[in-house]
Amino acid sequence: QVQLVESGGGLVQAGDSLRLSCAASGRTFSSYTMGWFRQAPGKEREFVAAIRWSGSTTYYTDSVKGRFTISRDNAKNTVYLQMNSLKPEDTAVYYCGRNGRTGSYFDDRAYDYWGQGTQVTVSS
Repeated sequence: QVQLVESGGGLVQAGDSLRLSCAASGRTFSSYTMGWFRQAPGKEREFVAAIRWSGSTTYYTDSVKGRFTISRDNAKNTVYLQMNSLKPEDTAVYYCGRNGRTGSYFDDRAYDYWGQGTQVTVSS
């Protein structure tokens, strides 16, 4: 059984930074692409960023490119999302997931395990 636990969310002002962490249990963490998604009230969950198992390749949705950075530490079974220059439209619950099913890193149906989510609220 795999467990993912997010932390690091909070209430910040526009322009501030936050770093989210996702700690994973299980020995096979380093074998999988990991991703961050978010869901704002009344909206569907959307892809934010993903990172390949080695950490050498990363992907971002256009709205966060240049502001967010995804990284991972396989020795600590942890994936991070550094969020800079936050905007009110970044307000959402952020989830990390494991890309353990057949499918693209940007499709949440390709993820087999999810964390409980962490709330990020950005005030203007």
